[in-house]
Amino acid sequence: MIEIRIHGRGGQGNVVAAYLLASAAFAEGAHCQAFPSFGAERRGAPVTAFVRIAPGPILARSQVRNPAALIVQDDSLLHIPGTAAGLLKGGGVLVNAPEDAATLSARHGLDILSLPATALALEYLGRPTPNVALLAAFLTVTGLFPLSALSKALGERFSGEVLRRNEKLVARAAEAVPEGAWANRLVLEQPTKEARRAESA
Repeated sequence: MIEIRIHGRGGQGNVVAAYLLASAAFAEGAHCQAFPSFGAERRGAPVTAFVRIAPGPILARSQVRNPAALIVQDDSLLHIPGTAAGLLKGGGVLVNAPEDAATLSARHGLDILSLPATALALEYLGRPTPNVALLAAFLTVTGLFPLSALSKALGERFSGEVLRRNEKLVARAAEAVPEGAWANRLVLEQPTKEARRAESA
């Protein structure tokens, strides 16, 4: 099972990001789980969302305490000690930030990959919502699922011009990060034929 924690602020689409990632996983035949945890219910307040992805049924229902990866939608959240709490050894952190990854990694002592997701969202969507750009980058560096799975998830939520703009954003964000950079960190083991038969029995 792969566990991912998404940190953001109210208004950045943090919960939508979790649901989109879970929907992309579901489109590829995986089992998935996504749910949020809210603090103060106001715009700009920290919001955390959790995603679990597995080849078989997921029994856990608790918050994700030891994620394999973090997606951070606001780089100011890196200054909050709890943001990176429990990150597994070798885990990566994808951050929405204009600064280069090396500078951020040295400052926070984490293995960080950065993407100016807000700037990209403004360019393609006309609003500062970084979630879709970050998800496209995340799938590109991990190779967990193809970008077509994210496009399918977007198609279930949006249509028309909004969908077209999001699809262009996905392509642009994917170009901005090194493909497969985290390929060996998140590997979803597919169940054997025997396990699939047992599950369907």
